[in-house]
Order: sequence, then C-alpha cells, then structure tokens
Amino acid sequence: MNGVAELWGHGIAPGWLAGAAAIFWLAGTVKGVVGLGLPTVAMALLAMLVPPAQAAALLVVPSLVTNVWQMRPWPAVWPLVRRLGGMQCGICLGTWLCAWWLGAPAGPGSRLALGLALALYGAWGLTGTRRVLPLPAQGWQGPLVGFATGAIAAATGVFVVPAVPYLQALGLQRDALVQAMGLSFTVSTLALAAGLAFNASYPVATVGLSVVMLLPALAGMACGQWLRARMSPVWFRRSLMLGLLALGVAMVVDVLAWHGFASR
Repeated sequence: MNGVAELWGHGIAPGWLAGAAAIFWLAGTVKGVVGLGLPTVAMALLAMLVPPAQAAALLVVPSLVTNVWQMRPWPAVWPLVRRLGGMQCGICLGTWLCAWWLGAPAGPGSRLALGLALALYGAWGLTGTRRVLPLPAQGWQGPLVGFATGAIAAATGVFVVPAVPYLQALGLQRDALVQAMGLSFTVSTLALAAGLAFNASYPVATVGLSVVMLLPALAGMACGQWLRARMSPVWFRRSLMLGLLALGVAMVVDVLAWHGFASR
C-alpha cells in the first residue's frame, strides 16, 4: 500500500478501510466524551497505516465538520473571534510558513515530532497543571502560542499543543472553553488543509475518502456523548492521556532505535 490516493484509485482493501473507519470511530468517541482528541488520536493510529501527510489529509473533513459543530451556539462565537483573533492569525502564519519550509509531514523526522507532541500532550494532561494567564499577557502571548501551534501542526498534523493549555489558562467558562477549542481547531484544520494543498499532498481522491471517514467519526461522537452521561470524564481523560503518553514514547523510541540501527 503506497498511499491513500493509490488505494482509492485501484480499489481499497476492505481490511484497510475497516481499520481506518474503526480509528475514526474511536477518535470520534474520545471527542464526544472529553470535547477534544479526534485529530490527536486519529493521527497517532493512522500513522501506523499511512504516512503522516496522508493521515493529516484524511483528517481534514471529519475534523472540520466536528469542530464547526462544536462551536455552537453561533452568536456566542463572535466575541471569542475578537478575543482570540491574534491567536488564530498566528496559527495560520505558523502553519503556512512551516509547511513552506518543511514540506508535507513525511519521514522519520515527522514521526519523531509526532511522537514528541503526543508524549508532551499526554504528560501535560496527566499532571493536571492549570494556571490563569493575566489579561495583559494574553494580547502578546496569543499570537506566539498560535504560531507554535501552527508550526507543530504543519510538522505533525496535531494541533492541540500548546493551544489547549493556553485556552485553559484564559479563565473561560466551560461552554466558552469548548467553543474556543472548536474555533481554534477549525482554523487549524483549514490552515493545515491549505498547507497540504500547497505541498500537493491533498489530492481529490483523499478528499473523497476523508468524506467517507466523516460517518464513523460522527457515529463515534454520538457514542461518546452517550458515554459521557454514564461515566467520569476525568477518569476517561486520564486513561486517554496515559495512552497518548505511552504511544508517543513508543514512537520516539522506535524512530531513535531504527535511526541508530540504520546509521551503523
């Protein structure tokens, strides 16, 4: 299997399609329970099936639709857009500059960066560290955080770090925080799609398969929302973060071990 486009053009193996659908269902379930995690979980698992650039391309439609849905109610979004506008501009700039500089996510370097991002995110989630950022500092830190988030997204396809810790430090109420994450993830998804298209890594065939993957992602979200009413989100989040930490460390060790073996 050389890639998603080739699979789409020559007939997709049922086992591969079932595996990808299961990944998006699981990622959607996570998002339904904790309000985030679809791109993070999906990128981590899809990286075992396809190269990072193709995994990121598959994420575009499910991530965009689920995050736009997360931004409801719409009238409350505009105050967040004004407050977080600098951060969103930083996301776009960081994504596009790094997509131009680094190219599409590929190779062991991208896999290493993805593993580091997952490990750092999982470790941060397990520590439970929370802080409130003073209002004067938000004006200049927002664009910097956005740029860093965009740069990491361009390299790995994951756009939760450092965006989510920053948003949680703004002192937003729960509903406003969920909307703010939806806004940030939507902008990140659109910026990443543009970066992939710039690097010719977003073919039409992948768009079609990405639309197909929206169905299991939405089914997973519905399942996650059902589960959220019947289990502790805190327990689930801790389990998720531990899993991401372990997966990220395993990816880093694998890349470093393979690189050391190959260099001999």
